[in-house]
Formats: sequence, structure tokens, C-alpha cells
Amino acid sequence: MKRENQSSMSEFLLLGLPIWPEQQGVFFSLFLDMHLTTVLGNLLIVLLIRLDARLHTSMYFFLSHLALTDVSFSSVTVPKMLINMQTQDQSIPYAGCITQMYFFLFFTGLDDFLLTSMAYDQYMAICHPLHYSTIMGQGLCTLLVTVSWILSCANALCHTLLLTRLMGKPSRVNQTTLSDFLLLGISEQPEEQTLLFVIFLGMYLVTVMGNLLIILAITSDPHLHTPMYFFLANLSITDACFTSASIPKLLINMHTQSQTISYSGCFAQLYFLLVFGGLDNLLLAVMAYDRYVAICQPLHYSTAMSPQLCALMLSICWVLTNCPALTHTLLLTRVAFCAHKAIPHFYCDPSALLKLACSDTRINELMIIIMGLMFLTAPLLLIVLSYVRISWAVFGISSPGGRWKAFSTCGSHLTVVLLFYGSLMGVYLLPPSTHSAERESRAAILYMVIIPMLNPFIYSLRNKDMNEALSKLFGSGKTISLP
Repeated sequence: MKRENQSSMSEFLLLGLPIWPEQQGVFFSLFLDMHLTTVLGNLLIVLLIRLDARLHTSMYFFLSHLALTDVSFSSVTVPKMLINMQTQDQSIPYAGCITQMYFFLFFTGLDDFLLTSMAYDQYMAICHPLHYSTIMGQGLCTLLVTVSWILSCANALCHTLLLTRLMGKPSRVNQTTLSDFLLLGISEQPEEQTLLFVIFLGMYLVTVMGNLLIILAITSDPHLHTPMYFFLANLSITDACFTSASIPKLLINMHTQSQTISYSGCFAQLYFLLVFGGLDNLLLAVMAYDRYVAICQPLHYSTAMSPQLCALMLSICWVLTNCPALTHTLLLTRVAFCAHKAIPHFYCDPSALLKLACSDTRINELMIIIMGLMFLTAPLLLIVLSYVRISWAVFGISSPGGRWKAFSTCGSHLTVVLLFYGSLMGVYLLPPSTHSAERESRAAILYMVIIPMLNPFIYSLRNKDMNEALSKLFGSGKTISLP
């Protein structure tokens, strides 16, 4: 579709409500009061649920998330409307409109999914009261909320990316309109495709099955309903989703001998890689903090790492990853790409995409640096600080057996941290002059495929609690580890 005669859109006009100018003050006060009542009322519900131990049940767990969703949903549109009323300005920038639309769709979908989860909770409470406490445990409730977030994100992102293709974009005079990109993959040798397909399919299946087994073992065993395993279950979900964002497309391209990925598909893949990659980093940092509290402040552990605080930390991790990932993705949709569309990777890498740009990319490059600081540097500093404090506390233990027992609770997490951050820093923190497409692809295979595959093995080997949970899961009396 040609765009030579189209104007470049930088903003839209929100016409607002059909009211006279002299009525603006009255309606401003009315909507401000309603918005403040909505925010304060829902926040009060969240606070009461958190403070009262009697309300720490499945029903009120979902209600607290619904209250937070309602606050966010109201805050997506009403503040902008109030600002426009007060300033008599009807404009909203292009990026602001797209962002508002995404979060409107996201919180609308999340509201619907949470209401559905609450209906299921009430069904179990009334129709299966004897099994209610077993079925509606903390693990299942957290899983339902997590799935609601993921489905809402996916729906809102797909709709938003499709609309950005129709809405006003920068003029692309004398440029070829791109409908897809080419993912050059891992090897361009046709005779190697079958072997690589089998290898990566095997690794992908092991990754998904291994992480699902970890999740099932944790949710099915009440002994593992602790903060450490709560975050481990979420890390397993994140690893499975992180791998699933890129490997299925790689396998399809290998099987069909095709290298194409659609424009919308590329940006959707990029968004989910940023979300789950960032979430992986933040969860590793939160798990390090959990180990710090368990070892350095054992008497206050149950209070400091309460279920409500764990759920709050998980929610904050989701928000912190979604907002920058969405911003980065939307900024990339504003970039004009040249006719050359080959990406020397097996996934849509943001740095590789910017090399195909024909427009100014300084803001996008700045966003990459900001996200690197948020999802690499800051979590790594928190992890290092936690382990410095842990080491200081452990070396203060006089008994060698006590020191070994304390360190053994951190061994699996520390191994994953070293593998994950070592590969990431090898790609993104070395000078650009040392980078090459082949080297970056190999490093990407390490942290996107191999490490998520190894995590279930690392966390199950020599972990007595996990082995016992897996034994119960398979109905065996033996102690096992993941195959």
C-alpha cells in the first residue's frame, strides 16, 4: 500500500464528552470525584485484604487483584480526560494514544479473566466444598492469575500491533513498504536443516516438559507451598514462555525451508521476548532476596516473605517488564525500514532490527540502554548484594555442617544466575566491535534454549524436597529426579 500522499500523524484529537464549555468545571469536578473514589475505594479493599489474616483466602485473593485491575483500568483514560478538560486541550500524541489503547485492552481483558476465575472459585466452594481447600490452593490461584495476565497481554498486544499498521505513521516516500522480514536462522546449509530441526525440537520439548513438571510438582505438594518454590514455579512458567516465544517459529521455518516472519509477528515475538526475558531477570533477583531473608533473617522469614508480599512482588515484576517492553515495541513500530529485510538471527533481535532502519533510531538505541540497565544491571547488582550478605552470614556460622547446609539452599539458584547472566553479558555488555552475527546467535541459543532446558535439572538434582514431590506426582515411592 503506497503512503506517498499521506500525512505524517504525530497526534490525535479526543473530542471528549458532548458538553458546553461553561459546563467543563462541573463535569471536571464530577469525574475527578468519581475517579478518586474508585482509586481510594479499591486501594482500601487491597489494604484490608492484606492486613486481615482472615481474608487470606482464594476469593479475596482474586478480589484484591480485581481491585488493582479496576484502579488501573480507570487510570488509563480518566486522568487524560481530566487534563484535557482542565487545559481545554483535546490533543493526545500518537504514542500516547497507542499506549492508552493497549492498556485499555489489557485491563479490560484482565478484568474479564479475573471475573471468570472468581466464578470458578465460587463454583468450587459451593459445588465441591470438601475439596475446595485442596483444589483452590495458593499454587492454582497464582497460576490462574498468571495465565490471565499472559492471555490479556497477548490479546492487547496483537490488537495494538495490527492497529499501528492502519493508523497514521511517518511518511515512507521512496521506501518499500515491508510486510515481512527474513530470519536467516542458525545455518543456511539445507543439508543441516533436518539435523538442527531434530536437535532443537528435542531441546524445546525437554524444556517445556521439564518446566511443566516442576510447576505440577510444586502445585501438587503442600510442603512446597513456600516463597522459594512459589518463585521457582513462576520462573519455570517464564522459562517455558520465553523459549516458546522464538523456538516454535524457528522450527517451522526449518521444517518448511522458509525464512519469513510477518511484520506483526516479528514485533509480537519481540514484545514477548522482552517481557519474559526481563521477567526472568527480575525473578532471579527476587529469589536471591528470598534466600537472603531466609539465611540472614530466619526468625522474621515467615513475616517478611508473606504470601501477600510474594504476590505483590510478582505483580511488580510483571508491571516493570510489561511497560518498558511495550514502550520499546511501539517505538520500533515507528521506525521506517529499508528494502533490505534480512535479520541475521533466528528471532527478531532489536539491535538487528535497528540496523535495517532508514530513519533516526537514537530514541530506540537509548531505550535499549535503559532496558539493559533495568533488566541486566539492576537485578544483577541486587543478586550480588544479596549473596555478599549471605556469604558474610554463612561464614559467621561456626559449624562446617551448618555452613554447608546454608550454602546448599543457594546452590541451584547461584548456578542458574551464573549461567544466565554470563551468557547475557557476553552478548550485550561487550564492546560492539567484538560482536558478530554468528557469535550473538550462539550466545542466544545458550540463554534462550539451553539454560531454560537445564533449569529443571538444576533445581531437581540433589533437591530432596523436589525429588519427593516428583515421586508423589508419579505415584512412586522412590526418590527420583527429572530424566
